[in-house]
Amino acid sequence: MQYEGTIIRPPNEAGSILLQVAVGCSHNKCTFCGAYKGERFRIKDRETVSRDIASAARQCGDQRRLFLCGGDALVLPQVWLLEILGQIRAQLPWVTRVGAYGSAKALGLKSDAELAELRGAGLGIVYMGLESGDDETLVRVCKHGDSQAIVQQGLRVKQAGLRLSVTVLLGLAGSGRSSIHARATGEALTRMDPQHVGALTLMLMENTPLYADWQRGEFELPDARGMLLELREMLIHTTLSRGLFLANHASNYLPLKVRLPSGKQVALEWIDRALAGGVSLKSEHLRGL
Repeated sequence: MQYEGTIIRPPNEAGSILLQVAVGCSHNKCTFCGAYKGERFRIKDRETVSRDIASAARQCGDQRRLFLCGGDALVLPQVWLLEILGQIRAQLPWVTRVGAYGSAKALGLKSDAELAELRGAGLGIVYMGLESGDDETLVRVCKHGDSQAIVQQGLRVKQAGLRLSVTVLLGLAGSGRSSIHARATGEALTRMDPQHVGALTLMLMENTPLYADWQRGEFELPDARGMLLELREMLIHTTLSRGLFLANHASNYLPLKVRLPSGKQVALEWIDRALAGGVSLKSEHLRGL
């Protein structure tokens, strides 16, 4: 397998075959993200991707899932995505699910019929970054699209029969707008109703504009208690018909796995115990991206 630049994958794709189909991120303007800074986005050539699929066919017979790596893999032209999925199905018939990152911008370039076509070709799950349901926060961090646009694209993913996993960021609005961000994000998640929510905690990276804002005193990052209060407020306002709300990423202070709607009250009580000092939080040196 031939990898270039930075390889990012969702936590629950840790055991998947990682097939890189693009280098970098097609947007790459979010002020909080330093993952692809300095990398120019490009789609990898067909020959390289085809060789990697053939390599996976020889070496990855015990892995049942595959993830299409690239900051926004679904921005690839439809014909090339279908060709990749066709090769995966033909050469890796044991793979039961293919996943990919898909931004609201990339998804907006696909028609309903094209999304359904991708589902039929083997794509099983799309990972989207909502980050925040608060439009003011989204503008400040240079996220593409407002919350309604992101929610709408998430709904289209589900309507196409694909599973939807949505990422949100605790602390993204700073201390002053924390509760507004938390409440609006929970409400946006409720409208989108994904099967999976991943709540990460913002960690400032030195190569990002948001880090520079923090150094200048223009951005105040909530402390551990502030992050817990934000998590609590977000969870209160999140209602899923049936899904998982996870805050167990390495960046989180309090690992949490909640099955909604049934587990919400128990989770809130656990957060309250942590706020009262009855549950130990993860030490700073153990937190990471």
